[in-house]
Amino acid sequence: MKYVMETDKKKTARATSVNTPISPRDALEIVRTVKGMKLDNAKDYLESVINKKSAVPYRKFLDSVSHKRGVGPGRYPVRAAKFILETLTNAENNAEFKQLDSEKLVIKSAVAQPAPPIKYYTYKAFGSSGKFYRERVHIQIILEELEAEESQ
Repeated sequence: MKYVMETDKKKTARATSVNTPISPRDALEIVRTVKGMKLDNAKDYLESVINKKSAVPYRKFLDSVSHKRGVGPGRYPVRAAKFILETLTNAENNAEFKQLDSEKLVIKSAVAQPAPPIKYYTYKAFGSSGKFYRERVHIQIILEELEAEESQ
């Protein structure tokens, strides 16, 4: 799987998660919110979403999304936040392996793309079976180390 953006490999660290079983809508809204944040701030934010302390603002998929205080229309997509936090942690570990400074890391690119659905079969009444599709998402995160004057 190719990355969405080409980067300088000495100053960046990347991570992907393929065929993640989460909703593409939730993943898109979380990734859109996290992009551009510093690494520590993004991890704290995702942990607070998992604990339902802060909501993720929804900007695109607004049908039947209720208002949250201080955010506007938003939700608490806990399962999607767990998978994106896991991918973010993998990118951080890759940055540590490349000996990048973790305090200067910023999320340069965060992308969630719908993956082809996987077919499952379920059994119904009278021994018949029917198929249903489970939604899947590919997640790509690229971290970049900023210079000293850029990080302030």
